[in-house]
Order: sequence, then C-alpha cells, then structure tokens
Amino acid sequence: MSAQVKQKGVAPDRAALFWNVLGYGLIAVFNALILTLIYGFATMGNTALVVVLGIIGVGTTVVFFVPRLYPIRWMVPGLAFVLLLVVYPIYFTVANSFTNYGDGHLYAKQQSIRLITARKFVPPDALSYRWEVMQGEDGRYALWLTREVDGVLEVVFAPEGDSLRVVEGAASADAPPEFEGFRLLSGGERTTALGFIQNAVFGEGDDTVGIRNRREAARPLKQRFVYDAEADAITDISTGTVYVANDQTGFFEPVGGGEPLAPGFIINVGLANFARFINDPGLRGPLIDIFIWTVVFAAGSVVSTFALGLLMALILNSPDVIGRKVIQSLLIIPYAIPAVISIMVWRALLNDNFGLINRTLIDWGILTRATVIPWLTDASWAKISILLVNLWLGYPYMMLISSGALQAIPSDVYEAAAVDGATPWQTFRQITLPLLLVTVGPLLIASFTFNFNNFLLIDALTQGNPPIPGSPVQAGYTDILISYTYRLAFGNRGADYGYASAITLVIFAMVALVTVFQTRFNNQWERMSDNA
Repeated sequence: MSAQVKQKGVAPDRAALFWNVLGYGLIAVFNALILTLIYGFATMGNTALVVVLGIIGVGTTVVFFVPRLYPIRWMVPGLAFVLLLVVYPIYFTVANSFTNYGDGHLYAKQQSIRLITARKFVPPDALSYRWEVMQGEDGRYALWLTREVDGVLEVVFAPEGDSLRVVEGAASADAPPEFEGFRLLSGGERTTALGFIQNAVFGEGDDTVGIRNRREAARPLKQRFVYDAEADAITDISTGTVYVANDQTGFFEPVGGGEPLAPGFIINVGLANFARFINDPGLRGPLIDIFIWTVVFAAGSVVSTFALGLLMALILNSPDVIGRKVIQSLLIIPYAIPAVISIMVWRALLNDNFGLINRTLIDWGILTRATVIPWLTDASWAKISILLVNLWLGYPYMMLISSGALQAIPSDVYEAAAVDGATPWQTFRQITLPLLLVTVGPLLIASFTFNFNNFLLIDALTQGNPPIPGSPVQAGYTDILISYTYRLAFGNRGADYGYASAITLVIFAMVALVTVFQTRFNNQWERMSDNA
C-alpha cells in the first residue's frame, strides 16, 4: 500500500519539475531576446524603446518569480503589447511633434556622425584591379583581384573583414572555382551579390579595397570624413573642408557657407511645428478648408446614414411588410462585405469615362459624352461621391441599431398617443425620436468620431484628390485631417514626421473635445431615460 502511494507521488513531482524547468527556460529565452533588442536599439540611440523593453523584460520576470503576482501572469502578454503598441507610439508621436524629424533628419546626431564618417574615397594614386567575387560557406564575400605590373601578374585575395593576401604562384588571371573555402560566383549569383559588395569594404585597416565599377576595384579606400568631438566638427580629408554642427538646423554645415553634409540629425524645435500649423499662410488656407470639410464629412455621414437607416428600420418594423427577414438580410449586405472591396467597386462605378453610372446616364439620354459627371475629378462632385459611398457603407449599421432601439420602445406609449389623436409625424417627432436617441445618441457621437478619422474611405476612393492648386504641401479637396497628416508623413514629396505628429496631436485634441461632448450628452440622455 505504501509503495503504491509513493509511486503515485512520484509522477506529480516529476511533472512539476518538468513544467518548472520549461518555464525557466522560456523566461531565459525571452530575456535573451529582450536583451538583444535592447542592445540593438541602444546602439541606434532609441532610449525610449530601450526603457519600454526593459520594463517589459523586468516586469515579466518579476511576475514569474514572485508568488503573490503569479495569478496575473495571464495578463502579462496583453500588458506588454499595450506598452509596446499603445504607450510607446503615443510617446513617440508626442516627442516627435517637438522635433524636425523627417526627410534629411531621420537619425540621432551620433548615428548621423557614424554614417558620415563611414564613407570612403579613392585617392588619386590608388591602384586599379580587375575583380571577381567569391563567397564562403559562412556567407562572407571575397574579391579575387588581378593586375599586371611590368608584365608580371599580381593576384590579391581580399576577404571581407580580413587582411589582403597576395596569392603566390598564380598561373592565370582567371579566378579558380574554389579557394580557401570560398567558391567563385557567376551568372545570376554574381548579379545578386553586386548589390551588397558595391557598398562593402574589403580588407582591414588602411589597406582596403572597394568596387569602383563592374570591372574595376580600387586599392586603397581611405576614410573621407573625420569627426572632432571637441570642436563638434567633421573634416573632409579629400578636400580639407571643415563642417561644423549647427544645432539650429540639424546639419553639419561648411565654414564659410555651402551645401551641408547629409544626412542631418534630429534636433528639438520646441513649438515650431505648432506655430507653423497656426501661422504659415501657405498652410493655413488648405488647413482651414480641410478642417471644415472634415467636420462636414463626419457630420454629413452621421446624419445621412442615420436618416436612411432609421427610415429602413421604421419600414421593416411594420408587421405589414412581406418578407421582412429576407429584405433585412439583403439590406445588410453592404455592411457584410469588406469596406475596401465595396469602395474599389464604387471607384470603378464612378469613373468619369468608363464608369457604369455615367455610361448608363448617357445611354438613357440624360447626359452626353461631353457633359459626363466628374464624380472623382471635380472638388464638389468628389465630396458628394464620398458622402454617397459612405451612405452605402454606413446605413446598414444604423438600420440595425435603430431596429433594436425601436423594439425596446413600449407599445403602450404609441397606444396612448393614438388615443390622444396624435398624427404619425407627431408620434415620430415627440415619442419615437426622443426615446430612440436615448439609446442610439451615444452611438451617433461615436460614429461622428469614427468618420472624423475615416482614413480608409478617403484613401481608397479619391486619395484626397483633386489636389488643391498652389498648396505648398500635398493636400487635396477631399482630404480630411487624418489623410492630410498621412500624406505629410509618408507622401511622395518627402516625409515631415515632426509636423505630421504635431497635427496628430491637434486631431487628438479635437477628438478629445468630441469625447467630452459625448460624455456630457450621455449623462443628459441617461437622465432623460430615467424621467421617461
């Protein structure tokens, strides 16, 4: 009997040991990954992300090893993602709004210095070699260099990261198929390798080789720029020009004037981005138009979708309608189809020349080919098109919530109104609509907030076009604030992340005001509901 008990007690102990060892192993692997990421981001100068990763690593380890915190271990992954994907981006946006971060200023100062001083140049007396490329088992590349000196063949082997070696007794300039663990590349492999080796430096120290063109390599390559920390300046060895750091512009600028060195570095500009947002007359015009259109678009979308959705809900709420379930299912189709697919279909339908809508109107004799409606190319018609497409996308949602709210209104209220002789319009205006708003009112304000930032519709349907003429930055008549900000940050004419971040904070402030407005009216509607 005692032997059986002992045998039964062995299995749980071994199982517990197994899970403990597995847990410790996973924590060790996780922390190793975190430390690797911390090291990488620390070398890049990203202190904020280093801090966030450090909090995640330490917090996860503490929760795992402290028994009192063990019950919340299931929340750790969610909290880690909140820190990494919510808290850090918020900090990143706020911090960037006070900097010149953007094209030409994408790196911290030390990163820019490293990039600039890593450049090499070929001195006038450099030796010229013909080259072939080889690759080792570890993935490293090497160059097979040949040249003739007074009729004598000189062959040099130049592996990546190692010193150059003269190959004695080479009978031919042709590279061998294999040499010291490296194999010769040819054809497509050589073309693929070219993308890397044309920017690589072979050899070490002062004796280095670099690719000059598809046939020639130069020896030596010398460091072109040298940084002086005391003077905070960079000297161009090839020309003798001295570039001094200008912390007002974020560039190393030559003494006496001229083109600065690229890339520049990130600097703090204070409230300059916000002042630019408010004071720049070239930006103020488009911004005012875009802001007004954003409010009109959000409000118009809410009013139109709610009106149509409520109308459909009122019709389907009548028991006299035949096939209500089937009709309701068909009306929900726009809401069931992914929005981006519907938008792309509408974009084809609204095409000026080949769209089905214009072609149908021409076939019916309503339009001619000379008087087609410029649905997406005229500023006013493009705005109407956006509202129509958003009406198609949004009315099913409003219909669903209105149908549910209508079902919740007591029938005896309508019976009392009928006894009092109320007309259908009076019943709707004085009974149905007020009681309906108690339920759907907060959702209407939430819908306004959603459409205020409805980037997908604008980008997929019009991409903000048609463009606003004379605007100093990319801006279109159908842009809303969020799409305008996106184009500033990632537009083809250059990214301006600092300015885009500042506008993002302004948008956040606007949405916050709407949220406060929503909260106040929520309380009012709740009081109305209590008094009803």
